[in-house]
Amino acid sequence: MIKQYSEGIKDDDMVTMVMKNLIVMLPTLDEEYGLKEILPRIPLARLEELGWATEVWVIDGGSNDLTVEIAKEHGCEVFTQAGSGKGAAMRTGFSKFLSANQDALIMLDADGTYDPSEIPEFVKLLHSNEVVIGNRLQGNIEPNAMTNLNYFGNHILTWFASILYGVATDDLCTGYWGFTRTAIAKLQLNSMRFEIEAEMFASCVKEDIKIISIPITYRARIGQAKLGSVIDGWMIFKKLLVRRIFPTPVEAITGRGNLDMD
Repeated sequence: MIKQYSEGIKDDDMVTMVMKNLIVMLPTLDEEYGLKEILPRIPLARLEELGWATEVWVIDGGSNDLTVEIAKEHGCEVFTQAGSGKGAAMRTGFSKFLSANQDALIMLDADGTYDPSEIPEFVKLLHSNEVVIGNRLQGNIEPNAMTNLNYFGNHILTWFASILYGVATDDLCTGYWGFTRTAIAKLQLNSMRFEIEAEMFASCVKEDIKIISIPITYRARIGQAKLGSVIDGWMIFKKLLVRRIFPTPVEAITGRGNLDMD
């Protein structure tokens, strides 16, 4: 199939190229209500216009509600993650992505906080960048989407990461990322929980992977929150320190694994 797009793509500025393959990845654990909101709004037709054949993957952590059933009803491919926690889910998905014939991956949380209609803006930037992050802190945070404590904590962690690594980041803990295949192949990760985004930033810095940010919309969560402000904030802080002192995870050094959770 032939589609048209170009480097630094604009809506009406395209050249003929072969269709590329995109994965939209959603880590889940009991997110039936979020998935009902998100899946119908993934702009598959628009992505096809931009030159991307898109598959949606749900990486499930053992949901006890209708998450898996809803995902399958919408044509998603469902994988059961190895291990527990968001970090384990994402590493499972990254590993499977690298084993498949795919060109790029967009990941976003499945709780309704992120707007899937913004995915085309990510893929446009991936034509000339390796990693794109959704910037909530300079975007549109809707009422009740983020508590004052979380807002303050996100700014502090983002500031700390920028100072510690000497590379500015706009939103360390965002759950909306875009990656090229090349970028994912370079990542070295061992996180199991919500510190995974901080570790992805640290790994991007170590591997000299260019990150660009884009302002996004951030909405109130659908369903019960799983992130604990203080405990998970401390884990994120600790991960930043550990990866600054030990830039390469021990799993990658010893050959006992890295991204692969199988």
